[in-house]
Amino acid sequence: MSESILAALSSLSIQAGEPRTASHAAASSQGEWTDVLAALPESTKPANYRLLKTLVFKPKTAKSETPVPVMVVTDEATQCNTSAIGSHLKLKELRLAVPELLQATLGATKDDVSPFSVTKENAGKLRVLVDQDMVESGVMYAVHARSSSETVFVTGSVLAAYLSGVGASIETVAFSTLSVPNAEASAGSRAAGGAKPESKSKQDAKIQDAELIGITVRKNLDFPEWYQQVLRKGDMLDYYDVSGCYILKPWSYYVWESIQRFFDAEIKKIGVQNCSFPMFVSSDVLEREKDHVEGFAPEVAWVTKAGKSDLEKPVAIRPTSETVMYPYYAKWIQSHRDLPLRLNQWNSVVRWEFKHPQPFLRTREFLWQEGHTAHLHKEQADEEVRYILDLYRRVYEELLALPVVPGVKSEKEKFAGGLYTTTVEGYVPTTGRGVQGGTSHSLGQNFSRMFDITVQDPKATDETRGKPEGRLFVWQNSWGLSTRTIGVMVMVHGDDKGLVMPPRVSQVQVVLVPCGLGVKVSQDVKDAVNKTCDDVAEQLRTRGIRAHADLRDNYNPGFKFNDWELRGVPLRLEVGPKDLSNQSLIAVRRDTGAKESLALNSLDQSVPMLLDQIHNDMFRKADAEFRDHRKVVLTWEEFTPTLNEKNHVIIPWCQVEECEDQIKDRSARIALAGEAQDERAPSMGAKSLCIPFDQTPYPPIEGHTCPQCGRPSKTWTMFGRSY
Repeated sequence: MSESILAALSSLSIQAGEPRTASHAAASSQGEWTDVLAALPESTKPANYRLLKTLVFKPKTAKSETPVPVMVVTDEATQCNTSAIGSHLKLKELRLAVPELLQATLGATKDDVSPFSVTKENAGKLRVLVDQDMVESGVMYAVHARSSSETVFVTGSVLAAYLSGVGASIETVAFSTLSVPNAEASAGSRAAGGAKPESKSKQDAKIQDAELIGITVRKNLDFPEWYQQVLRKGDMLDYYDVSGCYILKPWSYYVWESIQRFFDAEIKKIGVQNCSFPMFVSSDVLEREKDHVEGFAPEVAWVTKAGKSDLEKPVAIRPTSETVMYPYYAKWIQSHRDLPLRLNQWNSVVRWEFKHPQPFLRTREFLWQEGHTAHLHKEQADEEVRYILDLYRRVYEELLALPVVPGVKSEKEKFAGGLYTTTVEGYVPTTGRGVQGGTSHSLGQNFSRMFDITVQDPKATDETRGKPEGRLFVWQNSWGLSTRTIGVMVMVHGDDKGLVMPPRVSQVQVVLVPCGLGVKVSQDVKDAVNKTCDDVAEQLRTRGIRAHADLRDNYNPGFKFNDWELRGVPLRLEVGPKDLSNQSLIAVRRDTGAKESLALNSLDQSVPMLLDQIHNDMFRKADAEFRDHRKVVLTWEEFTPTLNEKNHVIIPWCQVEECEDQIKDRSARIALAGEAQDERAPSMGAKSLCIPFDQTPYPPIEGHTCPQCGRPSKTWTMFGRSY
C-alpha cells in the first residue's frame, strides 16, 4: 500500500521529500498504534512525530436526499466537537459513519481510514475538512497507509496537497476557532459554579467529566471504544505484541475457571474423561478430510521453519482437534465394548483468518474445551448432543445471567463435515447482533468412515464376523465452548461505569469499604471500623462468599467506590462509625445502584440471598430485552426494517440454502443513522442463527410460505446480524 501512495504523491508532483514508511502489527486503536510505532527501530521513523486523527461523519438529511459523508483530518489531541463542526459546515446532527458506509465510500474500515483512503476514484463521494493548524505546523504525522498495519510519515501540508491533487472537496479551517452552537454554549455557561455540564448532543459519545481511570465514552454511542476501555480498565486483559492475541488477567480468567469447574463436574457425570493431545497436526492428516479442511483452511496457521531450517513438511497448529485425535480413536477402539469413548480437552486453538481481531469474541488464539466422543448407536450420540447443549445453556443462564436460544443450525451454517449442529444463540442489545454461544455437533459417521473407526457388530453372524460387512462405523460427536463467553457477558451486562459482574463468576463478590473516617475521628474509632470490615470479610469467606476488605489507607472512599465499580464487583458494603453504633452497614448493588441497610448480626443469611437476587435480576433484565427484540415477520417488506431496529427476526422459512444466501444479500444495507456499531462484526446481511427447538411460541407452520422466496415453509427460524 505505502508504495502506491508514494507513487501517487510523485505523480501529483507533490514534493514530499523522502517520507518514511513502516510495516508493523495491525493496530485496532490509537493506543495500539502508539505502542506498535514505539516498538519500531529508530531508523524506520522520524525522531519526532504525532498521530493523525481521521474521523468520518454522516450528516442527517431528508429521506429523499443522499447524505455526503464528511472526513475530518486533524491532530490526535485536537478536540472535535461535532456540533461546532456541523454548525460550520451548515449540516445537522453529524454522526460517526458506520462500517458499511466507510466500506462503500472509501473501501476502508475504522482502523484503516486515513486521508490516503481518498483517491481519484472516490474523491467525489465526500467532503474533507482539514485542520489548518495542523497544515501550518510543519509537524511530521504518522498516517495509516490505507491499512492499520502500514504507516507513512508526512507533514500536514503534504496531506492537504495530496487531497487537493486527487480532486477531493477540501476545506481548511483552524479547529481552535470553531465555536459551539448557542444552545450548547449556554448550557455550558449555566453549568458554571461547580455543576458538571451534560452534553446535549447524543452523537457525542465522550463522557466529558470521566476520570482518567474511568470509562470515557458512552456504551450506546461508541460501543467499540467502550468495549476496549471496559476490558482494559476493568483489569480483564492486556494487549500482547502479536496482533489478535491477548493476555487474560486473573479477573477474567476467574470467570473461565468458574465455567471450567461447573462444566467439568457435569460432563464427568456421564463418563467424560479429560486428556491432552498435541497442538500440532501434520498436513497429511489434516488433508484427509476434505470438507473439514475446506471449512477451516483460511484459518489454519502453519509452522514452516525450525530455527533457520525449513521443515520438510509444514506442520499446522490445530484450529480444532478432530484430525488430531481421530487417527488414535481408530487405534484405541477395537470392540463395541470400548464404547462409548468420551474424551475432553481444556486447551487453546489458533485460527488466523480474520483481519480485525476483537478481544474474547474473535481472537487468533483462544481458550476452550473440546469434547470428542464415539458411540455404537446414533440414538446414544443424539442424546449426548442435546445433553451437552443443555449444559451450555446452563453456563450462560446459571453462571453468567445471560439468556440464550437453543436450536439447530441450518445446513449452510452447520459444522464443516458434520451431520448436524446444535447451538445456543445469544444477543447483544447495544448492537442488535447475535452471538453463537456454544455448539454441540453430531458428526454422524463422516469422520469414522474417513479415519476407519470401526467395531465388530455385536449382532454379527458367523458368516459376517471378521469381515468388512460385519463391522460398524461408530457414531461421533464433538462439542465446544470458548472464552467468547466472557466477551458476551461484558457486552450485555456492562454499563457506562464499567463492568457489571454476575455474582457467581466474579472473583470478588463483596467488597467492604470503611467510610466516614475523617481527621476528626479518633484512631480508636478508625481501628474499630477497619477491624469490623476485616472481620465481616472473614465471616463471609467462611460461608463460601468471596469477600475482600479494602483497607488501603492511601485512597479515599470515593476513589475505592469508583475503582470497584469499574471492575464490576456485585455488592459493596460500606461501614462507618455510625454504622458500628447501629450494628448495621450499607449495602450497594453494582447492577442497579440500589442501597439498603443490613444488620451486622444477620449477614450470613442476608448477603447470600442478596447475591442470588442480583443474579436473578440481571438475568431477568437481559432476558426481557432479548425477548423484546425477537420479532415474528411474515412478509419480506417487514424483514429488513425490523432487522434494522436491532432485532432478531423469526420467519417461517423454507430451509433452502439458495434462499438463505439471498436473504443475506437482500438484507445488507449501507448505514443506519445513530446506530452504535461494531466495525469488527463481519456480517452486514442477516444469516440464519438457528432453528429454535421450542417452536411453541409461534403459530403452526402449516400454510405459511417463506417471505423471501414464497416456497412452503418448514420451520420457524431465527435470522439476524451476527458476530
